[in-house]
Amino acid sequence: MTSPPGRLGDDFLGEVQRRLAPADDALARRYPGDDGRRQPVHTVYIPADRYTADLPARWGAAALAAAQTHGGLAAIARATVTTGDEQAHRLADLVARKLRDEPIEDLRIDFEDGYGRRPDAQEDADVAATVESLTEALGTGSAPPFAGIRFKCFEAPVRPRGLRTLDLFIGGLAARGPLPDGLVLTLPKVTSVAQVEAMAAVVTELERIHHLPEGRLRFEVQVETPQAVLGPDGTATVARMIHAAPGRISSLHYGTYDYSASLGIAAAYQSMEHPAADHAKTVMQVAVAGTGVHLSDGSTNILPAGDAESVTRAWALHARLVRRHLERGIYQGWDLHPAQLVTRYLATYAFYRDGFAAAAGRLRSYMHRLDSTVLDEPATARALAAFLARGRTCGALTDDEVAAATDLPPATVREIALGRVTTPLA
Repeated sequence: MTSPPGRLGDDFLGEVQRRLAPADDALARRYPGDDGRRQPVHTVYIPADRYTADLPARWGAAALAAAQTHGGLAAIARATVTTGDEQAHRLADLVARKLRDEPIEDLRIDFEDGYGRRPDAQEDADVAATVESLTEALGTGSAPPFAGIRFKCFEAPVRPRGLRTLDLFIGGLAARGPLPDGLVLTLPKVTSVAQVEAMAAVVTELERIHHLPEGRLRFEVQVETPQAVLGPDGTATVARMIHAAPGRISSLHYGTYDYSASLGIAAAYQSMEHPAADHAKTVMQVAVAGTGVHLSDGSTNILPAGDAESVTRAWALHARLVRRHLERGIYQGWDLHPAQLVTRYLATYAFYRDGFAAAAGRLRSYMHRLDSTVLDEPATARALAAFLARGRTCGALTDDEVAAATDLPPATVREIALGRVTTPLA
């Protein structure tokens, strides 16, 4: 049976195409999607004067020692993230390996609140020491995959000091050779689109001065002020920030305590799970969707330190908060203490291992056209693959496990996650 001819003429259809071409171009430019960059599961924050080249190894050892003091990783896993003995021991093995091999995925050497105001000569000296120690770590292969500085914000009283620290840091690294691939720069307490535009101009000038490729320097925006979430005109300022500096912003980070305090929330109730925090992070999550910009939750200041009861309580809280933001689609957070690495990795690994069998099974059924009780679509297949790819990258899942459960090479799973393979296999 022959289909009836369409009634919309070629001229009219061509006009529709021409009318929408600018919107198509803008969509592709503003929302390019995931570019495949690795996203760390956390950021460790350390005042600049306490940073040394061996800090990651020291934190890993301290985390393992804390776990051993309080019953071992398997016991802590049973108390915080799982009830099964087999799962607890598997998590313990994986996390112990992580804490030995790559205890810190992302390190932020802090010259802002954690460092405070110091005489200029002292901060200059600490910048130089930071450059020296980071260069040493890079040379020995002991640096984390991602590392960089948080400098003072663009508020008028501290702006010159922050810019000087950034200038000295980039200049010091550039003088020692190529910049590290995982270099990260964090701009805190952003209050306006103008500050983001100014920061883009600063890194452009630093690229010119140091003969760096255009676009080499990207930066994170730390969302710690209400002005960054909601502008005076009622729009989401943070969304405008991303598009005001195309290709320059790598990530948005939520600042738990500055943001809560700026809203007048009493100190006892400032938390990553306060409704005001959830609102801000939801706005940020919508703003980054499709842009390729990453999103990170903040931190909890309840540290696993002191007596056994305090440590146990802090670990339980931290594990729950990590799981909470993972379930909400936020795959990174901040850690402030070595012992928080214990529950950072236990909770993260449990999240991926708990969901592994179902995600792998659904992806296998979809890609191989197998009968299934779930009718998945291409977008869901991509999300399933992204879940597995993230689990592989952080060490929660092994290549062999992923390949066996999906009947797909791990490289193909990653291609599905990035939208480069979009249809089931023949």
